[in-house]
Amino acid sequence: MDERGNRENDFLNQRTRQQGTVRRPGSSDQRPGSSGTGEYRISGSRETTQHDESWRGMSSRNPSASYTQDGKEWSRVNAGNRQRIGGTGTEPMRNGSTNSGSSRSGSANAGGNRSRNVSRSRGSAGAQPGGQRPKRRSSRARRRRRNLLIRMFLLIAVIVGIAGGVFIWQRYGPSKEKADLEQYYGLTGEDSLALVVNDQVIKGEDSGHVVGKMIDGEPYIEYSVVRKFINERFYWDPNESVMLYTLPNGNVSVTVGSKEYTEVTEKKSEDFIILKTEGRTAYIALPFIQQYTNLDYSVYKNPDRVVVTSDWGKIQTSVLKRDTEVRYQGGVKSPILTEVRKADKVTVLEDEDDWKKVATADGFIGYVKTNALKKVVEEEISREFTEPEYTNISMNQTINMAWHNVDNAEANSYVLETIAGTKGLTTIAPTWFSIADTNGNINSLASSDYVNYAHQSNLDVWAVLRDFHGGINSYEETYEVLSYTSKRETLINQVIAAALQSGIDGINLDFELISEECGEHYIQFVRELSVKCRQNGLVFSVDNYVPQPYNGHYSLEEQGIMADYVVIMAYDEHTEGSYEAGSVASYGYVEQGIKDALKSVPKEKLVIGVPLYTRLWFETPKTDAEMDASEGEAANYANKVTSTAMGMDEAQQILQSAGVQAEWNDTDKQYYAEWEADGGVYKIWLEDTASLEEKLKLIKSNQLAGVAEWKLGWENSSIWDLILQYVN
Repeated sequence: MDERGNRENDFLNQRTRQQGTVRRPGSSDQRPGSSGTGEYRISGSRETTQHDESWRGMSSRNPSASYTQDGKEWSRVNAGNRQRIGGTGTEPMRNGSTNSGSSRSGSANAGGNRSRNVSRSRGSAGAQPGGQRPKRRSSRARRRRRNLLIRMFLLIAVIVGIAGGVFIWQRYGPSKEKADLEQYYGLTGEDSLALVVNDQVIKGEDSGHVVGKMIDGEPYIEYSVVRKFINERFYWDPNESVMLYTLPNGNVSVTVGSKEYTEVTEKKSEDFIILKTEGRTAYIALPFIQQYTNLDYSVYKNPDRVVVTSDWGKIQTSVLKRDTEVRYQGGVKSPILTEVRKADKVTVLEDEDDWKKVATADGFIGYVKTNALKKVVEEEISREFTEPEYTNISMNQTINMAWHNVDNAEANSYVLETIAGTKGLTTIAPTWFSIADTNGNINSLASSDYVNYAHQSNLDVWAVLRDFHGGINSYEETYEVLSYTSKRETLINQVIAAALQSGIDGINLDFELISEECGEHYIQFVRELSVKCRQNGLVFSVDNYVPQPYNGHYSLEEQGIMADYVVIMAYDEHTEGSYEAGSVASYGYVEQGIKDALKSVPKEKLVIGVPLYTRLWFETPKTDAEMDASEGEAANYANKVTSTAMGMDEAQQILQSAGVQAEWNDTDKQYYAEWEADGGVYKIWLEDTASLEEKLKLIKSNQLAGVAEWKLGWENSSIWDLILQYVN
């Protein structure tokens, strides 16, 4: 036996000594046509043998051919696999494919000769015992299934992630939606002009009209918007098509469609039409408004808008850290109004934590992220402008005025008797003037003799002008007079003439039939009358109810500028028409009236009217029929009430007759009494020295201009000494 045979016999003998002599075909073998070392694994042990390997006539074209080499026979049974001659097993081709099953057998004879047949059949259903191929295929299948599941899971995760990202972006990502600026500014029509006043967008619903118009390159603002948001002193008379502006010494007057106007007595003109109208609606040129108003304005395009500043003083500002958007509301989903650039300055209006409400210089009011702004700082803005000075007449003493109710000429002759028991009075106010008709004519009870008697008693006479107890006596009639410029002029001229003729010292205006619609006409009348009184050396005072929301159109603030004195009639808390019994002037009612009036009127001009009378109330339960007939607010009250006004002495007599003792009510700071009689209940809140002193304390503690009493003849003589202690 040659050397190769010896090696094979040695190897075979050694292999037969091992149990489970199984070798994995192709392990670490060299490929056909090469020589080297082959490594074999046998039942966990390893032997290495070196041999020469050669391949002869192997061809994929004859998969079943047999070959012989050195006495060993190898057969080709599977297409695509090449068998190695001289080895101990078969090796599949390294082409990435495997058989579905394999079988292998081997034996060794005692003489040292070994024959081995190895066969594979593709697609076989099983494997020989000890074979490794089924495990390898099962492992690879499991790996493929596992990898497929992983890939599917990753794909689903990616899809879910993308969907979640889209959802989060849609919900929390910033919107790029642009706001509809025409809707934002309330623009309607081609020539409509948006208006921003003191960082507030003014829309048509605020006035009921188009707020502004751009006409021939000039901005025009609707009259009611001017009054409400810019300067209430402008006045438009639609009945006589004239616009007025009251200066301390007279009116500025403008007619519709004209470039010319009159300032008191001087004729002037502009290079634009000052006043345009659409029906009864007036539009005033903004440059003309600026002449009489401390304001600045700028006009911008796309859309047409004008930005007006008329409030001066301290404001909060900040500078942008970066380019960003101003949104309609605080939130990234809110539509974008405009874009602002890094280093732009904005006015900060409100702080809402993550967002701040701001105003841009070009008229956008919206929100920016707080982190887009630098530190908020305070600065003061101002403009050079000379406000007109409305001078006043001051008496240089504490006022103690009493109204004298004069119903006829004969009553004037009792003036000396009327004032004989008084002490400390500075002024008497006879009710002399009333409006005779809706053309502005007056009825006058003025008497020069009365004035002379009063002057002899060191009393000034401020004659009262009323819109009731005369020829007219309704809200509609008062409106008819005051809403016409020519009628107001007639009324003023007649009053001033009568005052000068009788030698009186002042005019006390007591208009109580002013509807809300009439408010702007009434306050214009106050302005015009104040000018005439000032020009003629007459003290001008105006009477008012205690300030309430329903009488705000009396414009206490403007009265406080125009009038010399503003009188608050701090009584009639409960009146003849009230649905329940109550005090004429409780302490809290007077106290609150003073507090509210001081918000609008300087204390040195404020006079408080107090009552010298009280009301005796009679209260009875309503019958079922009366309850059914009650309407409106009256339906809320179960009792029917009536009352009678009476003076201080008469009230005391009533109590004595009833045998009733009044008790002090510390809340109302008045003596109160009630008793049953005549099928009902009588109630009375007394006005006397005790209740009056509490009111006088309020006047003195607030350092007001004085006190006024309604009315002479109803007082107890003891009250004059009391008043004298507080007002002088």
